[in-house]
Amino acid sequence: MSVLRVGLTGNVASGKSTVLDLWAAEGVPVVSADELARRAVEPGSEALERVREAFGEGVIAPDGSLDRAAVRELVFRDEAERRRLEAILHPEIAALRDAWTVERAREGEKLVVAEVPLLFEAGLEGEFDVVVLVDAPEEVRLARMVEGRGLNPAEARRVMAAQMDAADKRRRADRVLDNAGNLEGLRERALALLAELRARAGVGEGGAGKGVLRLDLHLHTWASWDCLSDPERVLDAARARGVERLAVTDHNRLGLALRLAERFPDRVIPGEEVRTAEGIDLIGHYLREEIPRGTPAREAAERVREQGGVVYLPHPYARGKGGSGKLAQELAPLIDVVEVFNARLHPASLNEPAEDLARRHGLLRGAGSDAHTVSEVAGACVEVAPHANEPAAFLRALAGARVRGRTAPRSVHLASTWAKLRKRLPRPPGAGGGDGPGG
Repeated sequence: MSVLRVGLTGNVASGKSTVLDLWAAEGVPVVSADELARRAVEPGSEALERVREAFGEGVIAPDGSLDRAAVRELVFRDEAERRRLEAILHPEIAALRDAWTVERAREGEKLVVAEVPLLFEAGLEGEFDVVVLVDAPEEVRLARMVEGRGLNPAEARRVMAAQMDAADKRRRADRVLDNAGNLEGLRERALALLAELRARAGVGEGGAGKGVLRLDLHLHTWASWDCLSDPERVLDAARARGVERLAVTDHNRLGLALRLAERFPDRVIPGEEVRTAEGIDLIGHYLREEIPRGTPAREAAERVREQGGVVYLPHPYARGKGGSGKLAQELAPLIDVVEVFNARLHPASLNEPAEDLARRHGLLRGAGSDAHTVSEVAGACVEVAPHANEPAAFLRALAGARVRGRTAPRSVHLASTWAKLRKRLPRPPGAGGGDGPGG
C-alpha cells in the first residue's frame, strides 16, 4: 500500500498516549489497540464468545459485554492466562487494524499511526514500516502510576513486570522518543519526528498535514431518539479517521453534549439539532442551554445567538427535515454557517443548492457526517487551521475551510429505523436515563 505505517509503542506510563494525542491533533489518522480491542469483543462477536468459553462467565458483565476489570485482574495475576487471552484477541485486533489501514489508504492518506502497547511482545514489528518507542526511566514511570493513576507501588511494579524490558525495546525500535522530562519537551521531540515521518511518507500541501484540524460539524449519539451510538466509541472512531474535533448535535437534547465537552474540552463542540415549529432542523453550536423542540426557527436562531453560540443550518434543501429549502432564503440573514455537504443526503445532489446559498449570501461553509452509526462518523468534515475551541476562533477558522466528504450508503437509514424501534422496547435492567441508550 502507498501509505507509511507507523507503529507507536512504549511500556506503561511511558507517554505513548500523549504522543498519539499530539499526532492526532496534527491531523494524522491514528488508531489505538484499546479501541480495536473493544471492537473485537463487542457483544455478539465471535471473539467474545471464545473468551467466554475460555475463561467462563466471570469475565462477562451483566449487560453481556466483556468485564474489562475482571480480565485485567486475571491476566496480570497469571502469565499463562494472559497468553491464552492474547491468542484469542491478537488475530482479531490485527485483522481490524489491517482493515482500518486499507480504508485510510483508499481515502488517500499517506501516513497512519497505530498505537500498540505490546508490539514487541506480540512480535508485530513486521507489520509496520517504522516502529517508534516512547520511553521513560523506570522510576519516572513508577511515580506516574502511583501519583497519576492511584496505584500502590506493589501493584504498579506488578503491571510493569508483565512487559518486556525497556532496554530491549530501545534496541529493536527504529526511533525512540525520550519522555523523562516535561510535556513541552516531549511535544517538541514528537513534532520534530512527525515532520520526518511526513517527509518520508511524501505528505505535501495537498494532504491533511501539519497545521490542519479536521472537524465533523454534525453527528449524533445515543441521546438522539434515532441513534444507538456510544459517545466514546464515536470519539474513538473520529480520531481513528483523522477527525479530532466533533460537534455533538443530538436531536432536541443538549445534556450529553455538555458533559462530553466538559470531559473532552478540546475535542467536543456542544450542540443541539432543534426541530423547529416549521418542521425543519436548525443546529446551535457552542450552546449552554437546551432550546425546546417546536421553537420557531427565527426564535431558535435568536436563542443560539443570545447564548453566544453559532447558528448552523444543516441540510437546508433536504426533503422533510430541510423543508426542501422553503426557509433557506428567509433564514440566511440569521445564519452563520451553511452545511454545504451532508453525508446522509440522498441524492447527494441535494447538497448543491446549499453551496449556492452560502455563496450568494456570503455565509461560511460547513460539513457534517450526520452520523447515526459509528461507521458513519467522520464521513464528512471541514479542514481548517488549528484554533481554540470557542465560537469566535471557530468562525475565523471556517473562513478558510476546505470541505471533504463522501456520501454514505442508503442502508444507513435502516440503522436509524432500528434505533427508533429499539428505544420503544422495554429497557433492560440497569439501563440509564434520558441521555443514555434507552433515552
